[in-house]
Amino acid sequence: MSRSIALIDVNNFYVSCERVFNPKLVGKPVVVLSNNDGCVISRSNEAKDDIPMGASWFKYKDFAKQHDITALSSNYALYADMSNRVMRILNQFSLEQEIYSIDECFLDLSSFKRIDLLDYGQQIRLRIGKSTGLPVSVGIGASKTLAKLANHCAKKNAEFAGVCNFNQLNSTQLNRLLSSLEVQNVWGIGRKLAAKLKNDRNIHTALDLKQANPDTLRRVYSVVIEKTIRELNGIACIELEEPGLAKKQIINSRSFGIPVTDIHSLTEAVSFYISRAAVKLRQQQSVAGMVHVYIQTSRYRTGKNFYSNSYTVPLPNATDDTRVLTKSALMALQQIYRPGFYYAKAGVMLTAIQPKNGYQPDMFAAQEDSVKSDQLMIVMDVINGSMGRETLRLARQGFKRPWAMKQDSKSPSYTTNWKEVLSVN
Repeated sequence: MSRSIALIDVNNFYVSCERVFNPKLVGKPVVVLSNNDGCVISRSNEAKDDIPMGASWFKYKDFAKQHDITALSSNYALYADMSNRVMRILNQFSLEQEIYSIDECFLDLSSFKRIDLLDYGQQIRLRIGKSTGLPVSVGIGASKTLAKLANHCAKKNAEFAGVCNFNQLNSTQLNRLLSSLEVQNVWGIGRKLAAKLKNDRNIHTALDLKQANPDTLRRVYSVVIEKTIRELNGIACIELEEPGLAKKQIINSRSFGIPVTDIHSLTEAVSFYISRAAVKLRQQQSVAGMVHVYIQTSRYRTGKNFYSNSYTVPLPNATDDTRVLTKSALMALQQIYRPGFYYAKAGVMLTAIQPKNGYQPDMFAAQEDSVKSDQLMIVMDVINGSMGRETLRLARQGFKRPWAMKQDSKSPSYTTNWKEVLSVN
């Protein structure tokens, strides 16, 4: 095996973050809920037998009270900060890093020829545990797909003690292990595709898929499944992505905590979302050429007509200025707003994104205005970065925001808000 790819995954990430600052939750059943406390998106091991992932919380609320299951609202600021800490630590173990998600990270350890990678994986677990208090599992394989499966084994099988290295297994041992894993556990094989593979091809396990003909399945399904089969056979087809690649689209949307009927509240919400998107745009040193806005009512609200609409505004000059983007977004909102509806969600999307340094501006645009715009955005970002998000903001974003996302059981922002820093009496 020429490659050694590691996948490091924080176990039950959202719940584990909560437990770091509230040790009373350790060993108890805990769930974390999605936006507006709608459904379950993270569970402790103690809650997994009783509450399924993605369950609508209103169906389990009474059950949770009867069985002393703690439910917490999502604390995204806390989770993002803890994720950043974990990823910075992992970067010290290998410079070849791909941050795959908020709680997962690939490291290329192929050049570490003289190091026992099982021991190295345990060092990673120990370092992250000491520095952040978060438990992680480490899976190592000759490809990203095998690393994913190895991580699954490290997490589920106590014998691996949190670290599983497929590269240290011989072919017989590895095949025996793959034969015990359902095919839906393979990265990229969802439930629908797994059902098709079982019914049409008699492929039930990861080993069955490994031994399938990649060219035949490519013709029947797609090139993705061909790459998956080759990766299961130790041929790395999916390389680590370069860090810091600029996004081609930036989306910001939320469901409202309460139904919204008036244009004033929608204006606040859209202005708030576009300001968040504009910050992300500036962070990646890009400008956007189009602003897309959408609004919709709830499909599940009985006795009310469903309404959904969107509108895109092309910009004469691509920009990262929050003021210009907000003005365009509100123009779009005016086009699609209809009175008399109970709106449940709104969102914005920035598209036609290109690097700011390589953008050719309109030759007739005032250069002085562009310089002033850049200076103002820099001032806003610096102040908000040091004094707290939204210290400076557009008045159109609102202040009270009764429509804001419902978070009835949110924990404090222990690491990002001075007023909520954990205190010990």
